[in-house]
Amino acid sequence: MTERYDAINWNAVSDAIDKATWEKLTEQFWLDTRIPVSNDLDDWRTLDDTHQWLVGHVFGGLTLLDTLQSQDGLAALRQDVRTPHETAVLNNIQFMESVHAKSYSTIFSTLNTPDQINEIFDWSDTEEYLQNKASWIYDIYRDTTVDPLKKKVANVFLETCLFYSGFYTPLFYLGNNKLANVAEIIKLILRDESVHGTYIGYKFQLGFNQLSKNEQDSMRDWLYDFMYKLYANEEKYTHLLYDQVGWTEDVLTFVRYNANKALMNLGQSALFPDTEADVNPIVMNGISTSTANHDFFSQVGNGYRLGQVEAMKDDDYSVGAPKEPKPKD
Repeated sequence: MTERYDAINWNAVSDAIDKATWEKLTEQFWLDTRIPVSNDLDDWRTLDDTHQWLVGHVFGGLTLLDTLQSQDGLAALRQDVRTPHETAVLNNIQFMESVHAKSYSTIFSTLNTPDQINEIFDWSDTEEYLQNKASWIYDIYRDTTVDPLKKKVANVFLETCLFYSGFYTPLFYLGNNKLANVAEIIKLILRDESVHGTYIGYKFQLGFNQLSKNEQDSMRDWLYDFMYKLYANEEKYTHLLYDQVGWTEDVLTFVRYNANKALMNLGQSALFPDTEADVNPIVMNGISTSTANHDFFSQVGNGYRLGQVEAMKDDDYSVGAPKEPKPKD
């Protein structure tokens, strides 16, 4: 007899966090095509070649990392789920990671020429420090002998730390009243990543708490060593991108602050001394995910809500038809 295959029952949820996360993610659903990036063209033309290069290559790096998450990261995590509802949540996250990766192409196609786009993708596919962090994470995802908890660590480090050297740029411009629609896409991505990192970190903690003390110590040593390795590479990557515009130290502070957040998502202690107070306040203001006030017909902000739905009635099909007179009493 073949193994029984069970249907997923959302009326019998064993972990309330699965249901809460599913609801949060579906409430936040968005698509890049709803954001009018072309409205930023005037701002884009005011940037010199150096700053335009920075924006393009920052997004090239983010595209690579979101591709890694959507194609390999979530597939790796699905191999070690606790509940069928967790699988559904990871499926949702995987789709949105694909939306994130596509969103950068929407930005490229609006702001950059075809030759510039080709150069950006050639760069992201070959740049040493960018490829380092992608390959180190990928090696963990694809190794079937690696502890599944380490795959969750790799995912959270990527979601909550390594993306942020790239996120700094659009948030900085937003704080200076430039590229508002580009930044709107990034804020929508940030809102998603916040939920992703928290949820996967929570699942890590469930497994971590079941380990023996020696196993916990070993896992903790490994994850801090891995963070040191990633941060040392991130320093070099950040210098490569930002030395030419003089933002490197501010970006590294932002990266360290988010590295601490990644560790806290995993239930671990902060590694770096940097706090929110040390981050450039212009960027911290931009990172806020409050709802933007957008005209319905021009664009959808990061507070986009799904419309209310009601059942169709027979009368709904009688558009333009003369109404029959109501019977008299």
